[in-house]
Amino acid sequence: MRLVSAPDQARRGGRVGRPGRRAAGVAATAAGLILVTGCHVPGFSSSTAAGPTASGTVTVLAAPGVADAPLYIGLKDGLFSKVGLTVHVVSSPSVSAEVAALRKGTADIAFGDYANMFSAEEQRPAPHLLAVADGYDAGPNVMEVLTLPGSRIVTPTDLENKVIGTAQSQEIPTHNAKNQSQPYSIDTVATWSVLTSDNVQVGKIAWDPMPASKLIGALQSHQVSAILATEPTIYQAESQLGAVPVLDACTGPTANLPLDGYFTTKSYASRNSQVVAAFAGALAKAQAQAGMAAPLQTALTTSAGLEPQAAAMVTVGTYPTTLSAPNLQRVVNLMFDFGSLPKKFNMQSIVVKPNGS
Repeated sequence: MRLVSAPDQARRGGRVGRPGRRAAGVAATAAGLILVTGCHVPGFSSSTAAGPTASGTVTVLAAPGVADAPLYIGLKDGLFSKVGLTVHVVSSPSVSAEVAALRKGTADIAFGDYANMFSAEEQRPAPHLLAVADGYDAGPNVMEVLTLPGSRIVTPTDLENKVIGTAQSQEIPTHNAKNQSQPYSIDTVATWSVLTSDNVQVGKIAWDPMPASKLIGALQSHQVSAILATEPTIYQAESQLGAVPVLDACTGPTANLPLDGYFTTKSYASRNSQVVAAFAGALAKAQAQAGMAAPLQTALTTSAGLEPQAAAMVTVGTYPTTLSAPNLQRVVNLMFDFGSLPKKFNMQSIVVKPNGS
């Protein structure tokens, strides 16, 4: 795991090395995309094969951010229209709202974190949710526990008997039937896993869920001792407060963990198999283009609203171009192991098949 003590980070000057880590992530994604048949990205040559096409309008629910930046690259570059689709992206306040819209038929596809989507499927399996595409996977330093400079929290063990602020829960309860604290998001599932592997007693940590926009203020005012954050909150906390990382939540057992994806309902996929295939194919090309700095930074500034400097400095994970059920199974298994899912299910059953089933 990546462990950086607060004093050591301060000596190194805060975000030293961030741009390099970001570039490495982009390079890794770009290296992977040349294996994807039919994907063309400026600067790369390949024999372009025609992907699936369809005709239709697709309403996608998503909250603009780092994780779904390729969706907006696809819109800007006309990748969806080239396969015959008119895609409308509607901002959504939560995964819960997205799931409700999918099941009511007022939306066709939704982007959300895997933990909440899987919890929604487990709680109410009809109509079934299906994964259409893998949207965003973890990389080093994309999800961290941070504290203030000068804090006495310098190792993960120091988090015991402290309060960690997190983004608020959605589909997953914060406590189980025995009123015991449990992970309630993909962020907390990953963090519990790494803390446990580090022999930290997570039961001794207090978790304080709140709107993500309140995390930096809560840390600054000492309402919490540390925060669990993703980008761009990590960059903002370090820039505004000089916050320092204590724990990388996506390392060791959670390295390269799938974080967010695109979902639809089984009924929609069955009725619109060609549309779903065309959407996934166009999105894969957009995901590949996100491996290049210029289109990614443009998407982050225009869709996610980041300032150019922040768009250049945030640490990003990877944007997969394929959907792997065994990889998503890792999330299900972690959720079950830490009590966020009462039972395991086979990811093969909730991944869109080539025929749309």
